[in-house]
Amino acid sequence: MKTTWRHMRSFDPTVQLLLINQLTINLGFYMLMPYLAAHLSGTLALAAWAVGLILGMRNLSQQGMFLVGGALADRLGYRPLIIAGCALRTIGFAALAFADTLPTLLAASAATGLAGALFNPAVRAYLAAESGERRVEAFALFNVFYQAGILLGPLIGLALTAVAFPITCLVAAVLFAALTLLQTRRLPARTGSAEAQGTTLREQAAVVMRNRPFWLFAAAMTGSYVLSFQIYLALPLETKRLVGDGTPGTAATSALFVVSGLVALAGQMRITAWCKRNLTPQNCLVTGLGLMAVAFLPPMLTSGRNLTAAGWHTAVVMLPLLACAALLAAATAVLYPFEMDTIVALSGGRWVATHYGLYNTVCGIGITMGNLATGAVLDAARNAGLAALPWAVLALVGAGCAAAVAALARSGNLTTAAPAPAGV
Repeated sequence: MKTTWRHMRSFDPTVQLLLINQLTINLGFYMLMPYLAAHLSGTLALAAWAVGLILGMRNLSQQGMFLVGGALADRLGYRPLIIAGCALRTIGFAALAFADTLPTLLAASAATGLAGALFNPAVRAYLAAESGERRVEAFALFNVFYQAGILLGPLIGLALTAVAFPITCLVAAVLFAALTLLQTRRLPARTGSAEAQGTTLREQAAVVMRNRPFWLFAAAMTGSYVLSFQIYLALPLETKRLVGDGTPGTAATSALFVVSGLVALAGQMRITAWCKRNLTPQNCLVTGLGLMAVAFLPPMLTSGRNLTAAGWHTAVVMLPLLACAALLAAATAVLYPFEMDTIVALSGGRWVATHYGLYNTVCGIGITMGNLATGAVLDAARNAGLAALPWAVLALVGAGCAAAVAALARSGNLTTAAPAPAGV
């Protein structure tokens, strides 16, 4: 943590504020969202389809509006979109504390999703512009603060929800309200693209849509997001199969997230420094994707076996899954800073927030389709008695993504451009 603090202090106050912003954003979000489904189905006694609709509304309003949020950030400036997004999420979380009908819950959920679409691309574009040639280091720090919020948020939310879920909502809303006020006072104005003057929204979109190297990179990287998401899907399902429900199962699932968060917090800056010393940015991307492929090999050791019934201790049974979670976190630590930097390079410094917004949308669609496919493979493999098949498929996806990015690098489609001038 001393290394992280030292690196943070080496940046100017604006970058430091953006890092604190992301920590607070994730802290507020993850103290509430993991417990929303239980509140809807339990306290409010909503049907399963209604719970799914409400949660789906949040995801749809965020993923579907990322491109719009990025385009507006490039035209109006990053600061207004960041402030507007945090203010809207304040309203959405406060509404969730009191909403008890389907229409109001849908509206509140849509507001929280739209809020993310507004500030997400703007924050990343602002950080890229403000950090200049130190973009990779800045995004490495960004991931540390991002993961810290994911790690701490559910723990705080668990304590608050034990009292009452509306209290969790209100505390999260207060956090976002304070963040909105802090940014209004301390975040300097930062214009978006210098080309915004005299350029229509259609022309702006056309520039991004015609960026073939960017589209190829986004397509190649989509698989990495599907693989990263398995800590929420395949790994918990396998944990439940091995350990069972109840307190042991909950504790074992929590351990996956703790290990993942600790690897990111403790290793991110060291991993990034090593990568910068020893590898090219393109090789970092290929290495990270390859590491993701390797991450899904350990679970094959225990797939299809009921080891707890055979008397194996839970801690031993969980080792392959914990290894998978740790390797996925390490792979993300390798990938993320260079991935974010590559997007800026592929944009050529033009409409950076728009590129980030479109990238998030493409990867979001990929996660949805990938999860459907993963679920289908899990079901089919279980019915066919081929328990190791899903893990083998996931490993092949990682290897395929690594091969695709390596091919893009060889063909010159990932050539790093010079840093964009200040103000774009």
